[in-house]
Amino acid sequence: MIEFYLDSVDIKQVSRLHACLPLKGVTTNPTILAKAKLGVNQVLPEIAFIIGSEARFHVQVVSQTVDDIVEEAIQIDALPYDMVVKIPATETGLAAIKIIKDKDIKVLATAIYSVQQGIIAALSGADYLAPYVNRMDTMGCDGVKVVADLQLLIAQQGLNCKLLPASFKNTLQVIEVMKLGVKAITIPIGIAIQMMEHPAVIPAVEQFNQDWNAVFGAKLSYES
Repeated sequence: MIEFYLDSVDIKQVSRLHACLPLKGVTTNPTILAKAKLGVNQVLPEIAFIIGSEARFHVQVVSQTVDDIVEEAIQIDALPYDMVVKIPATETGLAAIKIIKDKDIKVLATAIYSVQQGIIAALSGADYLAPYVNRMDTMGCDGVKVVADLQLLIAQQGLNCKLLPASFKNTLQVIEVMKLGVKAITIPIGIAIQMMEHPAVIPAVEQFNQDWNAVFGAKLSYES
């Protein structure tokens, strides 16, 4: 089954959506944490309590050199949770990924904007790739097509790497990448809520209730 993540550290909304969605965990980045004014050691215990011991967390390094990224990755991996270290797929990041994979640490190569960038990260040992679908679209690229090409190359090369597409503006983008057979995906809170909603649903349910009450009143189904 696809790994379903929320790209958020909003504790209230994570709790709300965990009740109705099959969440694997959450993905974070420095911007998400900075906007929430919450650090890793503040949010992970609360979200782990909500989702459970099987929750997986993707946490991004902020270090800038290879040696510092490697050391930060070791410390992130040492946190008492199922951790994946996010590393931008830059030249520096790719060099760090090669070293980190020798230490058996799970890695997500993030900020993927092209097929070539993604496949190099996969060949360097990344366990996950995060292509930025909508960000590519806004730059004039076809984000879904990039995901499709990466999925094809990973399968052709027999790589043990999962695509974890990110950056979505609407539910259509989400469904299009899911149709490609990706093994993981992360979506913002607003998109997750939209996926459960449709303007025709509430009127349909209200009609069901009206029809039932007209005949059976306050009785429940098993009492009728």
